[in-house]
Amino acid sequence: MSGGTMLYGGDEIGALVFDPGHHSLRVGYAQEDSPKAEIPSVVGIGQAAQASDTNLDPETKTDNNVTPGNSDSRKFYVDTNYVNVPRSHMEVQTYMKDGMIDNWELFEKVIDYAYANVIQSEPEYHPVLFSEASWNVRNNREKLTELMFEKYNVPAFFLVKNAVLAAFSSGRATALVVDSGATHTSAVPVHEGYVLSQAVVKSPLGGDFLSRQCRQHLEKHGIDLSPVYKIASKDVVKERDNARCTLRKLPENLTQSWQNYMLQLMMQDFQMNVLQVLENPYDERVAAQIPTVHYEFPNGYHQDFASERFKIAESLFDNAMLGAGQLASTSVGMCDADVRLSLFGSVVVTGGNTLLQGFPERLNRDLQLRAPSNTRLKMISANGSVERRFGAWIGGSILASIGTFQQMWISSQEYEEAGKSQVERKCP
Repeated sequence: MSGGTMLYGGDEIGALVFDPGHHSLRVGYAQEDSPKAEIPSVVGIGQAAQASDTNLDPETKTDNNVTPGNSDSRKFYVDTNYVNVPRSHMEVQTYMKDGMIDNWELFEKVIDYAYANVIQSEPEYHPVLFSEASWNVRNNREKLTELMFEKYNVPAFFLVKNAVLAAFSSGRATALVVDSGATHTSAVPVHEGYVLSQAVVKSPLGGDFLSRQCRQHLEKHGIDLSPVYKIASKDVVKERDNARCTLRKLPENLTQSWQNYMLQLMMQDFQMNVLQVLENPYDERVAAQIPTVHYEFPNGYHQDFASERFKIAESLFDNAMLGAGQLASTSVGMCDADVRLSLFGSVVVTGGNTLLQGFPERLNRDLQLRAPSNTRLKMISANGSVERRFGAWIGGSILASIGTFQQMWISSQEYEEAGKSQVERKCP
């Protein structure tokens, strides 16, 4: 390349974008519209594979889907097709905690898997852009930088706040990003491409919280919550009849962590198909007038759900628990007065939990009540589920392919000269 500059983005060399979250890790090539793969943020940890285990190669008696390079007797199972298989003594653990990478051993297993099975290319050929939580700590940032250069030998690396990327994906450099995901909901003000860290506000209300609420409600009403892995076959029965199904023969010693994970997947499906947010605070008379929603459980039992589906979703906007509207207005109020109007004028809604029907409309209503009377409020929420769930990844895909961004990468040469501290200097 002329001037000795390597073009990392564009058509010459495909930059990779990684977007880790509590629900999943999104990975794919810059310039593409959506991630190449979405890998669950959990890893199955099992004992050494036995010849009788599922997914064994009959010739070698080895497990084809286990991540390579294990020196101990444990096996690591990554991705849906492998984690969701019932296995004796397999524990399920996440590598995320509070929006940040916490278990680096498990995280490396997932990155190894992504390169081997998703990218199917050597790491040294692809610059890597990672997203991070707006409250990520310096030690984590430096550790990730060191890992990518030392273990994976990437030619270039960059780290960007996921709220900034979500704003970019909506064509905004200044925005209030309301992100509701698996474990928390956050409001992050972004001004001219930089996070105003003093005004970041978050609460533990997210998809997992709703899953627990759904589970408590269904168990209270005596509904059998047998996940799909237990069911061999079923007869669809009349509403309120006892379900008739044939159970599968399962391996012994299934761990509680794996069973809880599979039940959580079932609850996630239930909440996304049944729950709905009212545009105004919950009123039982109003909710009772809205048509019910029908849902069939894996065992064949099915039922109509009425006002309870609104009551459970209402907790996301409960002021006593720092609901989404209060979260957003509090964040704006902590910013300088001269940027508040521009933040209210560009509220970006992102995260899988915001796909609940009625979420953006309710947030808009709550913010209108809290914003100053002369404020022009604008809610930006992508219509498609892909754009809403993968907002930060799409922003990273856009950023890593912009020509003016190419000079911003931390190159391997810069890393060798100045070490991991480069990330604090070059990645705000």
